[in-house]
Amino acid sequence: MSEIIPVILAGGQGTRLWPMSRSARPKQFIPLLGALSLFQQTLLRVADRARYGAPIILTHADYRFLVAEQALEVGVALGAILLEPVSRNTAVAIAAAAETALAQDADAVLNVLPSDHAIADDADYHGAVTTAAAAARDGWLVTFGITPDRPETGYGYIALGTEVNTQVRKVGRFVEKPDLDGAQAMLGQGGYVWNSGMFMFSAAVFLAECERLAVDTKRAAHTAVHKAKRDLDFVRLDEEAFATAPNISVDYAIFERTDKAAVLSVSFGWSDLGAWNAVWQALTPDAAGNVSVGPSLLSNTTNCLVVTDNAHVVVEGLDDVAVIATEDAIFVGRLSQAQRVGALAKSLKEDAKTQGLTDVHKTAYRPWGGYASVLLGERFQVKRLFVKPGKKLSLQKHHHRSEHWVVVSGTAEVTVDGKITVLSENQSIYLPLGCTHRLANPGKILLEVVEVQTGSYLGEDDIIRIEDEFGRAG
Repeated sequence: MSEIIPVILAGGQGTRLWPMSRSARPKQFIPLLGALSLFQQTLLRVADRARYGAPIILTHADYRFLVAEQALEVGVALGAILLEPVSRNTAVAIAAAAETALAQDADAVLNVLPSDHAIADDADYHGAVTTAAAAARDGWLVTFGITPDRPETGYGYIALGTEVNTQVRKVGRFVEKPDLDGAQAMLGQGGYVWNSGMFMFSAAVFLAECERLAVDTKRAAHTAVHKAKRDLDFVRLDEEAFATAPNISVDYAIFERTDKAAVLSVSFGWSDLGAWNAVWQALTPDAAGNVSVGPSLLSNTTNCLVVTDNAHVVVEGLDDVAVIATEDAIFVGRLSQAQRVGALAKSLKEDAKTQGLTDVHKTAYRPWGGYASVLLGERFQVKRLFVKPGKKLSLQKHHHRSEHWVVVSGTAEVTVDGKITVLSENQSIYLPLGCTHRLANPGKILLEVVEVQTGSYLGEDDIIRIEDEFGRAG
């Protein structure tokens, strides 16, 4: 029997969990529910090679090193990392994954999974996967429908149709996100499930339906895959072909139009974590209904969520409030109205003064580690650099600034104009304007360096890369 090939969608740039989630490091790559990111939890859920083949990852080029590094951290080998050159929603992305899988296995069955959902990794979940895979091998395009336990306005719904077998039913119809009255009516009536955005189908059957119902999507995916180029461990889908695809979801393009759509009702733990109230629901509250992550003190407070990655947050005498604190931004609002955060983030992005707050964190992550700005003044800047063991920055130079590096912890291998110097804790080195230089960590622990920049221009675009192991030279 052919393997189940997980297809993990990891290209989203959602801001509904702002300010933690930003376009440079969106929610699938941050640890919201424990020590591992949601993407890593998804990888581990499909890591059993007796059940699954190596996963295909669909992501944006900006996230390619995050994907590779986080997979390496949890020891999961990837089948392919497909890089989407432009945003075109899920239909063409999934079709590209199906084309990729079909080239390897004519009988491939795909399990399409978002990378930013919280899902119980238990017997109920894996039993549902087995049931859905059997229906997929019989030619059905299966979607997983979550049995609702409350009138939820943040999810789409699926009406259950006639039986395919004792566990799987045809899709009656898809229902857009309802208002509260509509959600209560469907819950009371029964026969409706939440649309989870998870699917199971034969790659060949799915592509045949694309050919019949969404030929432009099928053609764009086929050409983008067959004209794709290898880039290190990644596959860059052809941009010209990919861009011709309609900007449409797989629900609209295929599932709402095909006569092969089926739904498997499931009741395992699931949340799309689409807003801060969903995060609150996914975590275990204290006796007062509060959930806190990070340093905080809650007094005379009920039904609140506090998430902080640095500042100590103190809340007094509040109910139904979310407080989300990062290094450079804080959100405070009604937890029950957390769906509004996305609109607020959009407003921030449209203002040039605040656009950066939705794009990047104060701490920027790179394939080799990352950096954080500590102090910025006129003609000077202080940064904290951290370099992972065995990693190195690009060989580079600057036209407008000089730098001074002080090693805080670890061992630094510094190249300046061809000369290599090894520095340990409390040692430093000066990098004059225009010199060719590189920082590397030859040790086995994290290297931390304080960098002091001085010069007429300190922007990140004043970097001329001469040599780079991550393909960023130039």
